[in-house]
Amino acid sequence: MELFLAVLVLLALIGVSNAVSRFLPFVPVPLIQIALGGLAAMMSPAIRVPLEPELFFVLFIAPLLYNDGKNTPRDELWKLRAPILFMAVGLVFVTVVAVGYAIHFLIPSIPLAAAFGLAAILSPTDAVAVAALAGRIHMPKRLMRLLEGEALMNDASGLVAFKFAIAAAVTGVFSLPHAVGSFLVISLGGLVAGAVIAFLIGWLRVVLRRSGMEDVTMHMLIQLLTPFLLYIVAEELGMSGILAAVAGGIVHAIERDRAEPSMLKLRAVSTGTWSVVLFILNGLVFVILGLQIPAVARIIWLDPAFNNVKVIGYAAIIFAMLIALRFVWTYAFTRGGRLFGLKRRREAPSLRVLVLTAFSGVRGAVTLAGAFSIPLALADGSPFPQRDLIVFLAAAVILFSLVTASVLLPLLSKKKQPAGEADRKKAEKQAAIRVMTAAIQAVHRERGDETDAAAAAVIADYKSRIRELRLKEEGRKQAALSGEKEAELRLTALREERECARRMLESGQIERKHADRFFRTLDQVELILANRLHLWLMMARLFLDKLRASFTGKEPALAKLPEADLEALRTIKIRTCEAAIGEMEKVRRTDNGREAVDVIAYYNGVLDRLARFPRAVRGGDKQFEERKRELYWTAIQAERDKVQSLYEQGDITRETAGKLRAMIREREAATFELGEIG
Repeated sequence: MELFLAVLVLLALIGVSNAVSRFLPFVPVPLIQIALGGLAAMMSPAIRVPLEPELFFVLFIAPLLYNDGKNTPRDELWKLRAPILFMAVGLVFVTVVAVGYAIHFLIPSIPLAAAFGLAAILSPTDAVAVAALAGRIHMPKRLMRLLEGEALMNDASGLVAFKFAIAAAVTGVFSLPHAVGSFLVISLGGLVAGAVIAFLIGWLRVVLRRSGMEDVTMHMLIQLLTPFLLYIVAEELGMSGILAAVAGGIVHAIERDRAEPSMLKLRAVSTGTWSVVLFILNGLVFVILGLQIPAVARIIWLDPAFNNVKVIGYAAIIFAMLIALRFVWTYAFTRGGRLFGLKRRREAPSLRVLVLTAFSGVRGAVTLAGAFSIPLALADGSPFPQRDLIVFLAAAVILFSLVTASVLLPLLSKKKQPAGEADRKKAEKQAAIRVMTAAIQAVHRERGDETDAAAAAVIADYKSRIRELRLKEEGRKQAALSGEKEAELRLTALREERECARRMLESGQIERKHADRFFRTLDQVELILANRLHLWLMMARLFLDKLRASFTGKEPALAKLPEADLEALRTIKIRTCEAAIGEMEKVRRTDNGREAVDVIAYYNGVLDRLARFPRAVRGGDKQFEERKRELYWTAIQAERDKVQSLYEQGDITRETAGKLRAMIREREAATFELGEIG
C-alpha cells in the first residue's frame, strides 16, 4: 500500500511540475521535477522509491530509447553516422581515460579503476533532458540531430565501459583486448538482436491481422510490451539491451511507414497512447532522480570525514573537465568539417555552435542509476572504496550540467528578434495555416479517388478554416475592394471554369448533357455579374420558387434531377472551382493580389457547400460518415505531427505550440461528442 501511495504522489508531482512550468517558463521542466522530488523526499520519509538500476533501465530507459529510435529521422541519422560514432563511442572512451586519470589524481582515495568507472558513468548524455532544454531555445537542427543520435548510442558505450571498470575495481583484473572485443560483441549483438526480435514481432502482428485479429487493443498491447521484451531478451543473451531497444524502435518506424491503410486507426490510437506513456515515464525519471538526491547528499553532508566545500569543488572541477574535453574533442574533428557532415573547411561550425555542443551534453538519470549499481563490497569482502563519494559526485555533476545548460544555452543559442503583438498574432495564424495545410495534405494522400466525397468534405472544412484565418490576417479589409475589379476577376475565373469543363468534355470525363447544363449555369452567372438588374430578378425568382414549394410541397427544379446527375454536376463544379482557384492564385501574386483573395475565398466557400451537398444523397450513408471520421483522425494526427515538427525545428515557440495543440484538442473533443465533424 505504501508503494502504491508513493507512486500516486509521484504522478501528482508530474502534474504539479507542468503546472509550475506554466508560471516559470524560463525553468526547464526536468529541473522543476527534480526539485519537487527532492522536496517530497525531505518533507515525508514515507515517500521513498529505491532506485534499483536493473529495474530502472528496463522500466524507464528501454521504452524511452525505443521511442527515440522510432521517431528520430533515419536519413538524418545516417548522414551524421560518422560524427555520431565519434561522439557516442570515441568521446566516451577518451572521457574514461582522460577524466578517469584526472579524478584519481584529484582524489587519490578513489582507486584508478573506480575513477575510470565514475568517468564512464559520467560520459553518457541524457536525450530526455536535452530535448526538454531544446524546447525552450532555437537549437540548430543539425546540432539537435547530432545530440539525439549521440544520446541513442552513448548510453550503451558508457555502460559497457563502466561495467568493465567496476569489474576491474572489484576483482583487480583487467584485459584491454578482452574489453574491446566484448564491447564490439555486446554493441553489435545488441543492435542485431533488437532488429531481429523487432522483425519477428512485426511478422507476428501481420500474421494476426491476416488471421482476422485486427483488434486495436491487442495490437496496442503488443506495441507497449515490445521495448521491454527487446531489452530483457538482449540482456539475457549477454548483449546490450539499450541498443536492442534503439534498433527495435528504428525497425518499428520502418514498418510504420509501410503500414497498410487499414491500420490507420491503430496508428492514431498508438500515437495517443504513447504520448501519455512517455509523458509519465519522462516525468517519473526526473522526479525519482530528485527523490534520491537528499539521501545521497545527507550521507556526505553529515560525514565528518568529508569537507563539504571541497567535495562540491571536486564535482565542479570534474564537470568543468567534461565540458572542456567535449569542446576540445568537437573542435578537433570540426576543423576539417567532418563532425557535422561537412566537407569544406569554410562550412565548419562556428565557435558558438561548438560551445553549444559542449554545454548540451547534459547528464541525467542513467548516470545516477549506474552509480547506484556500484557494488557495496569488493571481491575480498571489504567495502567498495569511496562508494558514497562517487555516488554524490555523480549526482552533483548531473545538477551542474542541468543548471548550467538551462542558464547558458538560451544565452548562446540564436535568438529571434522580439516581435510586437501584431507580429506575434500574425506568426501564430501563419503557423495555424501551416498545420491545417499539413492536415489537408494527409487527407489527400489517403484519398481514394477524385470522387471520394468524404475526403472532399474533410478537405473543404479545413480550407474553410484556412480561409477564415486568412481573412482575419488581412484585417477583413477585403470588404472595401473595388467591385468593378473584382467582377473582372470573377469573369476571368468563369472563363477558366468554362475551359476546364470543355477539356473534361473533350477527354470524355463527362457527358454532353451534363456539360450543356453546366454551361447554361455559367451563362446565368455571367449575366448576373454583367447586369445587376438581372441579379435581382434571379433572386426574386428563387424566392418565389421556394415560396411555391412551401405551399405545394413540391421541391425546386434542381432537386428533381436524378441523384446520378446531381453527383455528376457536383463533380464538374468541384473540378472547375479548383481550376479557377489555381488561376486566381497566379493573379494573386501580381498587381491584383488583394482582389484575387476575395475571389479565392468565394470559390473556397463554393467548394465547402458542394462538399456537403446534396445531404439527401449522403446524409444517411453510415459508410460515408465513418469514412469521414477516419479521415478526420488522420488529419488531426497530421496536425499534431506538424506542431511537434515546427516546435522541434524552432519555428514556433512553446506558447504557440500550446495554443495550436489546444485548437487541435477542440476538434478532437468535437469528434467524440458529436460522433462526426462537419
